[in-house]
Amino acid sequence: MAHLLGGENLTVSYATRTVLDGITLGLEEGDRIGMVGRNGDGKSTLMRLLALRATPDSGRVTKRGDVNVGYLDQSDVLDGDLTVGAAIVGDQADYEWARNPQIREVMGGLVSDVDWHANVHALSGGQKRRVALAKLLIEDHDVIMLDEPTNHLDVEGVAWLSRHLKTRWRANQGAFLVVTHDRWFLDEVCNKTWEVHDGIVDPFEGGYAAYVLARAERDRSASVMEGKRQQLVKKELAWLRRGAPARTAKPKFRIEAANALIADVPAPRDSMALSKMATARQGKDVLDLENVSLDFQGAEDGRKLFDNITLRLAPGERLGLVGVNGAGKTTLLKLLNGQITPDAGKVKRGKTVVTAVLSQEVKELDDVADLRVIEVIEREKRSFNVGGKEFSAGQLVEQLGFTNEKQWTPVRDLSGGERRRLQLLRLLVGEPNVLMLDEPTNDLDTDTLAAVEDVLDGWPGTLVVVSHDRYLLERVTDHQMALLGDGKLRGLPGGVDQYLELRESALAGSTVTGGGNPVTSAGSAPAAAAPSGASEAEKRDARKAKNRIERQLGKLEQQEKKVHDQMVKSTEQSDFDALAEQNKKLKDLAGEREALELEWLEALEVLGE
Repeated sequence: MAHLLGGENLTVSYATRTVLDGITLGLEEGDRIGMVGRNGDGKSTLMRLLALRATPDSGRVTKRGDVNVGYLDQSDVLDGDLTVGAAIVGDQADYEWARNPQIREVMGGLVSDVDWHANVHALSGGQKRRVALAKLLIEDHDVIMLDEPTNHLDVEGVAWLSRHLKTRWRANQGAFLVVTHDRWFLDEVCNKTWEVHDGIVDPFEGGYAAYVLARAERDRSASVMEGKRQQLVKKELAWLRRGAPARTAKPKFRIEAANALIADVPAPRDSMALSKMATARQGKDVLDLENVSLDFQGAEDGRKLFDNITLRLAPGERLGLVGVNGAGKTTLLKLLNGQITPDAGKVKRGKTVVTAVLSQEVKELDDVADLRVIEVIEREKRSFNVGGKEFSAGQLVEQLGFTNEKQWTPVRDLSGGERRRLQLLRLLVGEPNVLMLDEPTNDLDTDTLAAVEDVLDGWPGTLVVVSHDRYLLERVTDHQMALLGDGKLRGLPGGVDQYLELRESALAGSTVTGGGNPVTSAGSAPAAAAPSGASEAEKRDARKAKNRIERQLGKLEQQEKKVHDQMVKSTEQSDFDALAEQNKKLKDLAGEREALELEWLEALEVLGE
């Protein structure tokens, strides 16, 4: 593979701290590299150096003479006085750039809902980010460097960007370097991983899953990492092994060694035990929304944000929420928390329910800006129980990445990610039994995310998570639901993949008309005629199928309960062979249930219910 660019003996220091210490590395054609590491360890600094946007204290960056490098900074670099169209395509007429299918595809994937004639300064932060990303991607670059490109992108946008980067070049052409905390994205698009830490860069083959496996093996053989960090890596690795087979198919080193490393690691979460603990703390009733409707604020056409939706949260339930921007995800959390009341319907709250919400802005810390981190936590409580273990306030603060030195930092001096971590700790110390997290992964690095997930694994209450981070949703929630922008709340037996399929079907062939944007959506085909609706015969068949499936689901529920009872007996008798067989049977039943639920949803679609 041909060399594109590289750095030789790069060193960067700030005051008395050396961020990069004699780094030598390079990018070759075909490289798809993701950078990971703690916040402040130099990932963005290294990217700026390689993009020739900054100069090292010593060392040099070299590149092949004809190599064209595109770079997306974290900061807003667009001219606010330009219109969206001018910011992206400059002075080109519509007919000039619209001839290019690659440009049309980028426009449809990123800015189809943005007003083409609006000034950039009038856009939201997320819209500005997408416009800047679109401007970069329509240009012809040999190397693309992206610093946190998934910030402000929803699940759909992240999926689109991953598809674009995977198909932008042939396998042995071009290269990109990306810094992001989105671990699903790293796993999906990268074939190499650079870990930046302690002034050095460690390279790994493969995406995030391969990196976790390799790092666990490195830590075990070297025996240089502290016990706490190693346990987090091993627990993350245990979850990865229980996930999709594709994740463990990528690494080229011996999987057997990794499996031996984690053979004694318990399951990330004991759902049955957590459910029992949660029931004891909460009682049988938690939060219910019954036939709730809520109008759009300021809408004059009678449109509804929620149209007769029903949601029942059970003790210990772990729910993930996904949806299009503006569909009401944050508003739904406010309804559950009692901050707003619906226009119609009921919100029922259990007598013992104590809620806590981690908001996106974390403005709640403004009142304690002059206090130090440890003082904020100790004001709430001096000890806390996590997963049956007693922690002091200092130990709990340290578990989420606040070192002894950092614990005495004033709140006003914390970074965005540190503020988010502190507020989460503050909420947990208050011992709520219903925790709601609104985009909790913003500004957090991958190590901190693993630590947060470790805390949430042992937390026994009801959990509701709104996030575009697929990895987090699959890791800490047991099922997902979607808000598709039509006022309805829909279950997703097939998870985030099913949500993306639903959105793709809804958008296929539709023409973008909002805001005067002259491009069509990803399909770029003329809109198809609206279906005429199911015939009476089809509805009759669907009604029969619905009734049949509901009977089958009832029988499955009884079978699952029976297997659960058998597993309890086998555990008491230490009959592990029987336990393994029963666990396999339970998984088979879960597969049957998922297939039946999909059939049930299809029948409901035919019936229009």
